[in-house]
Amino acid sequence: MPSFLPILAALVTFAVSLTAVSPIPAVIDIVVPPAFDLHTVSPSFVSLSIEQDRWTDWSGTTSRNEFFYNVMENLKDLTGSSPGIRIGANSEDRTDFNRAVQYAEDVFPAPNPTTPYPEATHITVGDGYYTTAKYLLPDTEVIWGVNFGKKNLTAAVLEATSIMRAFSGPDISNLGISLKYLEIGNEPDLYMNNGLRSGDYNVGQYVTEYLEFVPSPLKRIPHSLQCLRWSDFANVIFQEIELNTTSTRFLAGAFAGSSSNLNGFSPQAIYNLGITESPAGEYIAAFSEHHYQGSFCSGSEGVLSDLMNKANIRGNLSQYASDIQATHAQGLEYIFGETNSYSCHGAPGVSNTAGAAIWALDYMLYAATLDIQHVYFHDGIGFKYNLIQPVTLTRSILDGSTLPSPLSPHVQPQYYAGIVAAEAIGKSGNTQISELDIDDPQISGFVFYEDYEEKRMILINHTPYFYEDESAGTQRPVTDVRINFPKHCGGTQNIVVKMLEIQHSDDTSGVTWGGQSYDTSDGLVKGSPFTGTVALNESLGVPASQAALVVFECS
Repeated sequence: MPSFLPILAALVTFAVSLTAVSPIPAVIDIVVPPAFDLHTVSPSFVSLSIEQDRWTDWSGTTSRNEFFYNVMENLKDLTGSSPGIRIGANSEDRTDFNRAVQYAEDVFPAPNPTTPYPEATHITVGDGYYTTAKYLLPDTEVIWGVNFGKKNLTAAVLEATSIMRAFSGPDISNLGISLKYLEIGNEPDLYMNNGLRSGDYNVGQYVTEYLEFVPSPLKRIPHSLQCLRWSDFANVIFQEIELNTTSTRFLAGAFAGSSSNLNGFSPQAIYNLGITESPAGEYIAAFSEHHYQGSFCSGSEGVLSDLMNKANIRGNLSQYASDIQATHAQGLEYIFGETNSYSCHGAPGVSNTAGAAIWALDYMLYAATLDIQHVYFHDGIGFKYNLIQPVTLTRSILDGSTLPSPLSPHVQPQYYAGIVAAEAIGKSGNTQISELDIDDPQISGFVFYEDYEEKRMILINHTPYFYEDESAGTQRPVTDVRINFPKHCGGTQNIVVKMLEIQHSDDTSGVTWGGQSYDTSDGLVKGSPFTGTVALNESLGVPASQAALVVFECS
C-alpha cells in the first residue's frame, strides 16, 4: 500500500426536502471513507444460480438459447468478465443419472397459485445434459451440484464423472469454460425437515458424511464402480477421466442458514469439527451460504417497503460477519451460492417489481463491503424473483393462471441492478469498494476505487414511491446531493451522472438505465444512452426509488 493514499476530499452534502411544510431542508455532511478501508470486488461478483431441473431451457440443447446468452454478455461487456453460473438448488438432490437419457427427463407436480412453476420432484439426466455448458459465455466459471441428499454414492459418482468429463472435453475447455466447484448437496441443514435424513440429523453427522464423500487422494484409487465406499468419491471421478486433482475444488456448506456458533449448522461448527484439517480438506476451497431476505413458502404476503428498507438489508447481511471472518481465516472463499428476495420463488407484487431492483442493488453492493466474494442470484423458469425469464411462459408467475397470450423471454427489473453494479465495478479487474457513511435511513452510497483513486460512486434512494402515491397527487420525494470533487481530479469542472429511472416502486416494467432499456425481444440494449453533468457546487437530485451512478472524469 502506498504511503500516501489519495482520499476523496469531497464532502457529500445531502439536502433532503422532508415535507412541504418544512422550510429548512436537513443537511447531512458525509466524509467519504479513506482509501485504506477498501474491499476487493470481483468483475464476476454478480453471478447467477439456476434451478437444476430445467437447466437446458437456459442453455439450449442442440443450439444455444440466444436470449440468455445475450443478457449474460451484456454484463460481461461492462466488466470484461463472464458472470459465474451455479447450477443446482433443491432439484440437485432429486437428480439421478442414466446414460440412456439424452439430456434430461423431469417429473413435475401440478402448479398451484402459491407455486405457479414448481420444481421437479425427480430428474434423470444423461451426458448431454452436462455438455450443454458449451453454450455459456467463454471463460464462464461454473458451480455444479451433485446429489448428496439420497446418500447414494454410485449415483453421485456417475453424475460427477459425467460433469468432469464434459468440462474436460474440447467443446467446453477450448472456450475457457471451467468447473470451478462441485457442490455436494443443497441445504443439508434442512435434510431432517424434508425426509432426506432422520429428525436428529446434526452438523457432526454432516461433517462425517462429507469427509467420507470427499476423500484423501492418498488412498488407493479403485477403477470399478462396484462396492464403492463413500471415501472413494473424488478419487474415482478424478482417476476415471485422468484429470489433475488441482483443476476442480469442492464447496462446503450450501446451508440454508447459519447458527454462527459451534452448536448448529455453521461454518464455525464445521471448521471446529475438522473439516478443513482432514485429508479431504485440500479439496475444499469455499464455503457457500444461502440467504433470502424473507420467505414466501407458506404464501404469506411480502411487503415491498420492508424489502427495500436500508436498515433491513444491513441487518440481514451483517449477521454473517463472524461466519465470513471464520471462513477467511481458513483461507477459503465465502460466497452466497444462492440468494434472492423471498425464498420459495419470491413474493408476488414484491420480488418481480422495480423496487426489488433498488433492494438488489444495495444488497449486492453492501455484501461486497462485507467481503462476500460472489453473490449468485437464484433463478428458475417462471420464478417471481428472477432477473431473467429465458423462455416463453404460458402461465402467470404470480398465481399460475393461464396467460391470455404467451409471454416471450424478457428481463425483470432486478436485472437492472446487475447492470448498474457491473458498470460501477468496471473493467479494470482491480476494483475496490467502500460504503459511504450516510446517516440517513433512506440514502445509501458506495465508492469504487482503482489503484486507490476514486473513480465512481453509486447513490441509492430507498424511499418507496408507489403508483397509488402518484394517483393520490403525492409529490415524489427527491434527495438533493452536493458532491465536492476529489483532490486528485485537478481541473475537473463537472461529474458525469447516469440514472436508474423507475417510475413507481411497484412497476413490473418500464425501468431504464441511462435512458436505455434491456427489456427487448433479444435481450440486447435499446435506445440512445443519456448522461447528465453536475458542475462544482451544483446539486444532484436523486428521486425516491431511483439510483445514480456518478463518474469522476478527471482532467
